[in-house]
Formats: sequence, C-alpha cells, structure tokens
Amino acid sequence: MTAPSSAFDFGIGCPLWTRRHALAGLGAWAALAGKAHAQDGDTIRLGQSVAVSGPLGELGQALVSGANACFAAVNAKGGVNGKTIELITRDDGYDVQRATDNTAALLEDRSIFGLFNSFGTPMIEAVLPKVIAAGIPFFAPYSGAMSIRSRHARNVIHIRASYADEADQLVQHLATVGIRRIAIVHQGNSFGKEFLTAAQQALARHKLEAVVTVTVENSGADAAAAASKVAGADPEAALLGLAGKPTTEFVRSIRQERKGLQLYALSVMGTATTVKTLGENATGMTVAQVVPLPSNSSYAIVRECQQAWATAAPGKELSHTALEGYINAKAFVELLRKTGKNPTRSAFLDAVWSTKTLDLGGFVLHFNEDTPNASRFVELTMVSRQGRFIR
Repeated sequence: MTAPSSAFDFGIGCPLWTRRHALAGLGAWAALAGKAHAQDGDTIRLGQSVAVSGPLGELGQALVSGANACFAAVNAKGGVNGKTIELITRDDGYDVQRATDNTAALLEDRSIFGLFNSFGTPMIEAVLPKVIAAGIPFFAPYSGAMSIRSRHARNVIHIRASYADEADQLVQHLATVGIRRIAIVHQGNSFGKEFLTAAQQALARHKLEAVVTVTVENSGADAAAAASKVAGADPEAALLGLAGKPTTEFVRSIRQERKGLQLYALSVMGTATTVKTLGENATGMTVAQVVPLPSNSSYAIVRECQQAWATAAPGKELSHTALEGYINAKAFVELLRKTGKNPTRSAFLDAVWSTKTLDLGGFVLHFNEDTPNASRFVELTMVSRQGRFIR
C-alpha cells in the first residue's frame, strides 16, 4: 500500500463542502468504517474525531487533508520502518456527544495505535479523562486551551501553541503600538472562556485592562447586540476569541457600527471561507497564526509540504490549517521512526519524551513533560485587500 488509507476522505483542500458531497462522504465512510477493526501487521492505524461538517467543517477538512498529504508522501516511500500509516477519521460535526461516541469507539478498537489531531476544545475536554485513563497516545489535539494541557498526562502530546501564547503575541503588539483601549469579544463556550482568561492575563502583564468584555453565542444570533455594546465603549481595538459563524456575524455587525475599528483574532478564525464570506469586512484584520505562512518557502518544512500538497491536492491552495495538519503528521512520523520495526504505544511515548528537540525543517519542537506544548510559534498576519494572509 503506497497511499494513505482513510476511512473518511472529504477531498483534500476542498474549500466549500455542499450537503450533497457531505452525504456522499458520510456514505463512503459508513461503508469503510468496519475496516478500522481489521488487523494488519504492516499498518499503523491512527484514529481521530474531527468536525469535517458543521460550523467548523472547513477547518476540520483542511486539518485532515494536510495530515493525509504527509502520510501519503511517507507511504509512497515505503512508510515508516516498513509500515504504512492509515488515518481513520470520524466526523463529529463539532458536537460534544458525537465526539464522545466517536472517541469511545476508537478507544475500544484494539487496532488503533493512537488518537491524532482530535478537534475542538469542548470535545477534547469531554473525552480527555477517558483518554488519559486508557493511556493511549493522544497526539496533537487541535486546541490551544490550557484546560486540556495537564502536566500529569504523559500520553497527551500537545504540539500547537496555546491560546495564551496567541493572546500574548496579540496584546504585546497592541501595547507596542500604543493601543490601550481594548475590547474583548469571546464565544459563549469553553473555547471562548479559555480565550477570555488568556486575554485578560495577557492584558494584565502589560498593565492594561479591557474597556468592555462581551460574549457571542455559538449561533451568532446576538452578534449585533454584542457589536453595539463594543462600539458604545469606544475601544481602539478588539480582541476576538471567535470561530465559525460568530466570527462572520460579529465582524459584519461591528463594521457597520465602527468601520475603522482594528480587529485582532486567533488562528482558528483564519479560514479561507471565513475571509471570503466577510469580503471587504475582513480587510486589515490581524490574525495570529501558529504555523508559518504556507507560501513562506524559506522554511524547509513548508517546501516539503508544498510538494506533497501539489501531488495530493493539485490546483488547491495550501492553507495554514492544512500546513498545521501536515506538520503534526510529520512530527508523528519522525517520532515513530525512533521506535523501531515493532512499535508499541509505550515505546512511542518513550520516544516522544526522550526527544528533547525535534527540528522539522525550521519548525522546531521542544518536548518536555513540564511544559504545556511542544511549539510556542506564533506570528501575526494581516488580511489583504485581495483576501489573502500577508506578513
């Protein structure tokens, strides 16, 4: 086998996912789901619960696609120590109960080597106790929340920078340019509450305080009221801890109230569909990113990803999220190499924590059981008039 097997393939890099395509994908997954239980001594099977449909479906699709591009390239060259890698993807639609059910099924499946890139703060919080108790490797969960970064869970390996790291970079920039009247806008779920705490702590470190703090619910229905409250406080800038529909609804509303207000957002906001939906309302927004620009070929890891992406998804644009999926997959592959020809879960975990530094081609990871995440990389990008992220 020279290509990555995936029990659920939504089409690499697909920017828009219609209901017809989603149902077709779900049907294909249902037909293949039984394969997850098949034993194959030449295959390392990873499982994940990811939103590849629903309000954050675009993020999930890109994350899965980037990882599969890496695994495809690795498998085409003979795999890792002679073993190919298969990624089993279960769609949870960004729903906690579905994610819980998906994860329970994956934990019961003895053919699953580890969990990979599982998605979303509320979902990860819900499943984390059982995952920790099971002792199965839980590699690169997709969330920056500190609530899921326990220092006492050796089987949980965080890669991406935390929301606290992102918030700190955003606030540091605001302080540097002399902006002091700052609003905080956060989503009404555990992700949003994590951001609120991180933003408040970052402001305090710079001896700043929010002039107003507002919540936007997951439906986005109260976005206009939130925008009015923010505008009434007369801030110079607003920090946004929003993702999906709340982002688009709030930004549209605040642009009507205060067109020139400077907006600063987390990496989870930065999808092509969100930017396209916002149109000119997105222009000038500052967005934190936890991986380099996908066009920045000064990084060897970016050049490698670009090559794999051109093969896996010809004609599709490489996004930050797809690059993050690729980087996470690359990190897993390089750590798996260290476990030899007959890898076990415990040997893999030993390999992780004995690898103090892993250079993936300019993107450097540091593994230490006393630190919350292997990467602290954060850079700020801006949305151009053409709807592209630039430095």
